[in-house]
Amino acid sequence: MLGLLAVVGVALGLALGTGASGGTPGRDRVGTTGGLRTTRTAHVATQATRTRTFLGPDGIESSAIVAENRRRGTTSWRIGRARWHGSVVGFVGTTDAVRGDEVGIYVSSTAPTFRVIAYRMGWYGGDGARQVWHSRTIRGHVQPPCPVTPPVNLVSCDNWSRALRIRITSAFVPGDYLLKLVGSGGQESYLLLTVSQPGSHAAYLVVARSMTEEGWNTYGGFDFYQGTGPCTFGTTTSSYPVCNRARIVSFDRPYAEGHGASDFLTNELPLVELMERDGLDVTYTTDVAVSEDPSLLLGHRAILSLGHDETWTYPELAGLERAISTGENVGFLSAAAIVRHARLASSRLGPARDVIDYRDPTEDPLDGRGDPMEVTGNTWASPPTDFSTTPLIGEAYSGYLDPGRSAPFVAYDTRSWIYAGTGLHDGSALPGVVASDIDHLAPLQPMPSNLQVLGHSPVPATDGFTDEGTWNGDTYSDMTYYTDPTSKAGIFDSGTVNWIATLDECSRSAPSCPTRMTDKMTENLLRLFGEGPAGDRQPSVANWRSVTPAGS
Repeated sequence: MLGLLAVVGVALGLALGTGASGGTPGRDRVGTTGGLRTTRTAHVATQATRTRTFLGPDGIESSAIVAENRRRGTTSWRIGRARWHGSVVGFVGTTDAVRGDEVGIYVSSTAPTFRVIAYRMGWYGGDGARQVWHSRTIRGHVQPPCPVTPPVNLVSCDNWSRALRIRITSAFVPGDYLLKLVGSGGQESYLLLTVSQPGSHAAYLVVARSMTEEGWNTYGGFDFYQGTGPCTFGTTTSSYPVCNRARIVSFDRPYAEGHGASDFLTNELPLVELMERDGLDVTYTTDVAVSEDPSLLLGHRAILSLGHDETWTYPELAGLERAISTGENVGFLSAAAIVRHARLASSRLGPARDVIDYRDPTEDPLDGRGDPMEVTGNTWASPPTDFSTTPLIGEAYSGYLDPGRSAPFVAYDTRSWIYAGTGLHDGSALPGVVASDIDHLAPLQPMPSNLQVLGHSPVPATDGFTDEGTWNGDTYSDMTYYTDPTSKAGIFDSGTVNWIATLDECSRSAPSCPTRMTDKMTENLLRLFGEGPAGDRQPSVANWRSVTPAGS
């Protein structure tokens, strides 16, 4: 560990200095205090007296989650094939809310009128959601263009007028929500919102990776990875990362992808459905909320990092290390976790609305003038932070498969607990599981000495990119697990961004469908992690030295 715990209470405002404008904190968060959840615990204790938790076949169950998912669901949340002209798009004035908040909704609509329908996402008999609220009919209008602020190429729609406010009442059971915009001409799109429960000590904490989603949001032509027009900051190089990228991205704009839901439907929802189907004792938050108040990570048994959770702040990382030191387990159900280094800033619409990641410390105004742990280099391992995540995660980011390419997951050490009930043996292959970003063993870097490899899957180098070496034309995606020798916390890494997507990827009856196996392995993980520090029950058994080839 790096001794990051001392920064849990860091004041994020010291890190601004970026051209991001200030604003009125909490403008659309009535009832909050600077975004923190320090005074929002009274209703939690009341609910806890009515909730019973117990160990079930797939983990710690909650009578409240079981009862919630017995309620009538609906499939009306889904957006079908578009058969209309025009659009209705928007954004929410916060990534997360708690009971008592009022959140602002900003909408641009070519339809004369529109409505907003709120769906809590879960299982609900396979329907996937329950409708909890709908708005009145609202007059639509086209909002002004969203300006681009040079040289950081910040696209912000904070010049839009607010269409309505939603009060988060007790009807909004904590969870992940899709707010569906429905235009009078048939136009449809999504908005994302997490309703959290501060003070909850649910066994499982699902952390939405809002900063990663925003970092890849191309609305307005700019994200952290691409841009339009000439280079900024006087650079002329064409090397990676591209020089005309955004250095700051804003939540004050719609998501360009996924009908406004970004990649929520693939990299988050399948896990939510599985956990709620099994009635597990789960609660929800976002990485933005954790960055504002890292203590939200404490008091649970397992913290779950979702697909493509690459962008982290310094307080969030410090909070995770503190949680591990108390024995909380961590499941990285992905690859490329904690790669990009960001910090948050206020926008005109409220606190923590802008995500800053220069990816070049020499461009960052804090370089040489602020805390080195807040300076945004290309990765966490880059100067001046110089923090390798390999000892924390267990393995290293290795590269990626090209879009549309996949490789089988190959089982390793199938005597392990994670394979219980699967019938898999060493060398068993599950098709289509390994895709997008991958992690693999890094024996030449500092790493846990008791690391246990649970999957070792060859990936043809011709199907993607790696700069971590190849062996006979292959690189590798590895699934790993280790237990902290002091706190006994377990840390799991799936080794592929695609893991959560496979939980709901295909028909279980299809011969090549991996879902039954990936579901069972995930449930085995959740059961172990839900019982407390995993090292007390299943300490990792070092086997990485026997893996060949062992990686870079």
